[in-house]
Amino acid sequence: MLKRNWRAVWDSSSQRSLMITGSALIAIILFILPFFFQAIERRQGVQLHDFLLARLPAINVSNYIFIIIWGMGLLTLARAIQKPAIYVKYIWLYGAICVTRLLTIALIPLDAPAKLVELVDPLTGIFYGHATITKDLFFSGHVSTLLTMYYCLDKKWDKTMALTSAFIVGVLLLIQHVHYTIDVLAAPVFAFLLNKIVTSTLFATN
Repeated sequence: MLKRNWRAVWDSSSQRSLMITGSALIAIILFILPFFFQAIERRQGVQLHDFLLARLPAINVSNYIFIIIWGMGLLTLARAIQKPAIYVKYIWLYGAICVTRLLTIALIPLDAPAKLVELVDPLTGIFYGHATITKDLFFSGHVSTLLTMYYCLDKKWDKTMALTSAFIVGVLLLIQHVHYTIDVLAAPVFAFLLNKIVTSTLFATN
């Protein structure tokens, strides 16, 4: 069954093209990210007054954040191996979100929130050049990545877990003061709009 599923995707010229070009797009983005975030970190930005953050204690909840994210990541990987169409949709939606975030972060210069507690993930640190990044702000990449999984997974329970995970991680990011409230609230809006665009253009007939 597994081999047949992958063969079906590979034998479809449109799916094969989307898989190859999407994978290349992700590779290019991952290559660019360390240089981009190093430049952003040197830039002067504006520190917002955040009504909610000002009333929340700053607590290190990094372990909980990454347990949730990597747990959902492993689930999504397992589902994508079983059903490669999930992989194809994921790389394009994730790529669209990454490109959009590069634009919004570049156009909206923000300084880190007050009382930020450093968020360190040894697994994804390579994409930041193993540097401390505090200005990867508008909009939240952690929340939008989990929502990407939500839009790409097809089992009801999987989607429920992805959506719940996105909500919990959004709350935890605020507790750790890693993001402004607007960063977290904007992530579902961008994810929704980009999913609509990607689905209606690239996957309308696939």
